[in-house]
Amino acid sequence: MSLENLQPAPKAKVMVYLPYYKTNNQRSALPLAIGLYEKGNLEGERRIEGGKNIPFVATWNVSSLPADPTRCRLQFDGNADLSYETTMANYEFINFVIELLIIFKKYRVVDFSKGFYHKLLDVDE
Repeated sequence: MSLENLQPAPKAKVMVYLPYYKTNNQRSALPLAIGLYEKGNLEGERRIEGGKNIPFVATWNVSSLPADPTRCRLQFDGNADLSYETTMANYEFINFVIELLIIFKKYRVVDFSKGFYHKLLDVDE
């Protein structure tokens, strides 16, 4: 699945999440972010400055309520030993998906933000 062909979520689903996002960037990306979230998985590449990008597969459970927990798992380079998992509220995970879409638009690379990786690896910011 290409992010170029991503379909936005219906307005009714977007309206449920809208109160959680304040900026225009977040709100304008929200329909596509929910559309991607509802797929439950994504393939991308972790950008490495000055090095080769590392491919990953992200999977997560899908729920319709913003406060429900989402368990997200990333496996890097097809290696089970390089698997990481985190749990957060749906609205928080969808915010990371919004950031991913913004990164994709800017760099043409499917990758999560540094904030997401800090959460995934349980690193204090």
